[in-house]
Amino acid sequence: MDKIPMTIEGHQALEAEFKRRTVEERPRIIQAISEARAHGDLSENAEYHAAKEQQSHNEGRIAEIEDQLSRANIIDPTKLGGDTVKFGATVTIVDEDTDEEKTYKIVGDIEADVKSGKISISSPIARAMIGKTVGDSIEVAAPGGARAYEILAVKFI
Repeated sequence: MDKIPMTIEGHQALEAEFKRRTVEERPRIIQAISEARAHGDLSENAEYHAAKEQQSHNEGRIAEIEDQLSRANIIDPTKLGGDTVKFGATVTIVDEDTDEEKTYKIVGDIEADVKSGKISISSPIARAMIGKTVGDSIEVAAPGGARAYEILAVKFI
């Protein structure tokens, strides 16, 4: 089984979701199922079927999180260093055409969230940056054509 790289924050978020689903959601869904059962005929009981579907979804997600936590390879970016881009780095780049600056943190696949500036290590832009240093230019194939960026800063925070 392959290890899943993730930051400390990503691991903590996964553990929090696991706890919420097992401690809060699971009992709530079980209660909803028993209330729906009390209403009688289960074959035409929409509340019962909806609660069973919620239970199935919740239990599936719990199993998925358990698997991810068991295979987690937790990496603390603050203990990393150097000037080359690698997992956990916070990288500031500038678009060579528009001079627009962007800052991304390179994280594991399961914790990636572009809106909050976290990109997956397997994304095209992260793959292009890996191993590069400040001042290097990278080219990324994008849906609208290739884009060129220059790396302005590499930090491990």
